[in-house]
Amino acid sequence: IGTGTDVAVEAAQVVLMRSDLEDVLTAIDLSRKTFNRIRLNYVWAMGYNLLGIPIAAGMLYPSTQFLLPPWLAGGAMAFSSISVVCSSLALKRYKRPIGIIRDHSYIPKVLRPENMCNV
Repeated sequence: IGTGTDVAVEAAQVVLMRSDLEDVLTAIDLSRKTFNRIRLNYVWAMGYNLLGIPIAAGMLYPSTQFLLPPWLAGGAMAFSSISVVCSSLALKRYKRPIGIIRDHSYIPKVLRPENMCNV
C-alpha cells in the first residue's frame, strides 16, 4: 500500500520537486506555451490538408491539366506530419521566464497580489 505522498503524486497533474513557488508560475507559463503550440500545429495541419488534399485529388486537372504524382502526394503528407513533430520538438528549447514574480502577466488574475484579500 502506498503512502499518502505516493497517492498525491499519482493523482496530481503537476508535482513540485522543490520548495520554490516560482515553479508553479513556470508550470503555468509552460502549459500556455504548450497549448499555443498545439493550436499552431492544428492550424498548420488543417491549412496544409485543406490545400493539399484537393490538389492531390486532381482538382487542378480540369483547368491546368496538372496531376500530382502519387509519390509526390505521399511525400507531401509525410512532410506535413514531420513539420508538426518538429514544431512540437521546439518546446524542448523552453526557458523559464526571468523576473516572473515582478511581471504579473504570468500570474492568473485570481492569484495576483492586488486581488488577494488580507487575512
